[in-house]
Amino acid sequence: MGDDVKLADVTAKNWRAVVRLKLDPSQEDLVASNLYSLAESKFDPSARPRAIYAGSRIVGFLMYDVVDGEAMIYRFMIDQRHQAKGYGRVALAKAIEEIKAIPQVRKLSIGYVPENPIAKAFYGSFGFVEVELDDEGEMIAELIL
Repeated sequence: MGDDVKLADVTAKNWRAVVRLKLDPSQEDLVASNLYSLAESKFDPSARPRAIYAGSRIVGFLMYDVVDGEAMIYRFMIDQRHQAKGYGRVALAKAIEEIKAIPQVRKLSIGYVPENPIAKAFYGSFGFVEVELDDEGEMIAELIL
């Protein structure tokens, strides 16, 4: 399965499919909508929105930025119909690979709602270590690359 999961640019051809991705209703308060994220990316030159594909189907979305030699993933979701199939794990591994390939980036951060024990365990399994709560109450975890 890992070979057919890839990250790709969000383009004029696929942005609608990215916007149609849905979270389980219990997860909707945990991450900003993809529509909001894509709008935000148009005004933030450091934002890098990425569609997550499994074969030819878009199954998720993530967005990160790189500023002053540090990267941060601040959006990450897998569509409710495709959760628990391993796509998130492979997509995060591919995102880490992609970010490691950017010159001068040595640290990757990710933010999540502290009340989300699944996120804590998931990111921890990649080596992310919780470091602080940000001004908006999100837990920030870091991975040294």
